Amino acid sequence: MPIETGRTILRILVLFALLAAPALAQKRSDRVQFNHDIFVEPGQKSGDLVCVNCSIIVRGEVAGDVVAVHGNVVVEQGSQVAGDATVVFGDLRLQSGAQVAGDAVAVGGTVRREPQASVAGDITSLGGIGWVLLVVLLPLAFVGGMIALIVWLIARARRPTPVPA
Repeated sequence: MPIETGRTILRILVLFALLAAPALAQKRSDRVQFNHDIFVEPGQKSGDLVCVNCSIIVRGEVAGDVVAVHGNVVVEQGSQVAGDATVVFGDLRLQSGAQVAGDAVAVGGTVRREPQASVAGDITSLGGIGWVLLVVLLPLAFVGGMIALIVWLIARARRPTPVPA
């Protein structure tokens, strides 16, 4: 009898999860793209936006964060971003009348802000080749050093030790 009760409870929980999934999916329209630009048109609302190896052009409203890696972000006139705008290896451009409720950050690029654009948080621009070297090559050098250490330790352990005569 307890097994049947457990199965019934499991079936009810699965049914509730299936019924709740469409409602949860409609609340946020988060978008993630690889190698394909993201456009938020005027009057369109979107959730978090993440773009890898592409750019994001905001003409409407974003209810979350905007992140581009190896691409640019353009927040056009009259557009709003409710969270942070972050760009890695690209540029962030805020046109006149654009609003960012969080921080505006560019690593390996620049933040270009027109005078009428508003940013509620901090504006950080870490441009130049030095930051690219720090962000990309330093972790690669660390991983390479760890691999070399492991190879050296394995080779040392396999060497026969001389036996005194």
